[in-house]
Order: sequence, then structure tokens, then C-alpha cells
Amino acid sequence: MPETQRRPVPRNDDSELDTALAFLDFARESVLKKTDGLDDEQLRRVLVGSGTNLLGLVAHLTDGERYWFGYHVAGLGEHHYDFDMTVPAGLDTATVLEGYRAAVAESNRIVREAGDLTAPVVNPVDGRFLSLRWVVAHMTSETARHAGHADILREQLDGITGR
Repeated sequence: MPETQRRPVPRNDDSELDTALAFLDFARESVLKKTDGLDDEQLRRVLVGSGTNLLGLVAHLTDGERYWFGYHVAGLGEHHYDFDMTVPAGLDTATVLEGYRAAVAESNRIVREAGDLTAPVVNPVDGRFLSLRWVVAHMTSETARHAGHADILREQLDGITGR
């Protein structure tokens, strides 16, 4: 089957910060692309033994954005992060998707305001004040990994492939 959702990887090489965010945004957009054109039932459909579904991946990544960039980098108040991939039936799809988009926009704002990838986090990670660079690299890795999961789930749903 042809890769109907294929997009080129970013060619942004303007600065370390711009390049890092371009690849993180690419991974984020790849996750969202996997939700395009699917209905609520498809987005919630469990196709693997772990119970993972596309909407659950988005909810999980939303918490990740808020936890890593909001709590650790910006020092925003800690709230409950469960990182669960189960979306309650009463929480509608549009709210979950918009929540992720809003979390991404806020994360990018936080990163741009920090401006320096060597800046330490405000709230330590396992007792260490790691750098913003580490958080961006970690979130790029996590988001790309989950984008791969989303690729597989989408292909199982309707045969659509590509990044």
C-alpha cells in the first residue's frame, strides 16, 4: 500500500533551538495526522493487547507536554499526571485533540521564552537540574516513539500508512 500520509522531514537547520523544535513539531504533527478522518469509535478502538488506542496516545502525550515543559521547565504548578492511555467515555474526541494542540502551543511558548537549550529545568528530574536540551530531546524521542505506535494503529484501522 502506498504511504498516503507521507511528509518530508524538516530541513530547518537555522539554530540548535529551531532545529530541535522543528523535529519535535514534526513528531507531534505526525501523531495528529494519524487521527485525521477517523471517527470517535475508530480513535478509541483498541487493536493491541496493551489497550492502546489513537485517542489514548494523544491524551498520554498531552500529559507528557504539560509535565515536562509545564512542570519541569516552567515550574508551573503540579497537577495530577496519570499518563494513562485510557480516555473516559464522557470526554469527547474534539476536547482531547484540542487539549493536545493547546499543550503543544504552550510547550513551544515555554521553550521559546527560555530561549537557551542549556538552561536548567526549574523542577529537578530525579533530583537533577537537567537542561532544557535534555527535555526537548526526551520529548522528541517519546513523541516519535508514540508516532510509530500511531502509525501501526492507523494501518490496522484502515490501511493508511506514512509519517
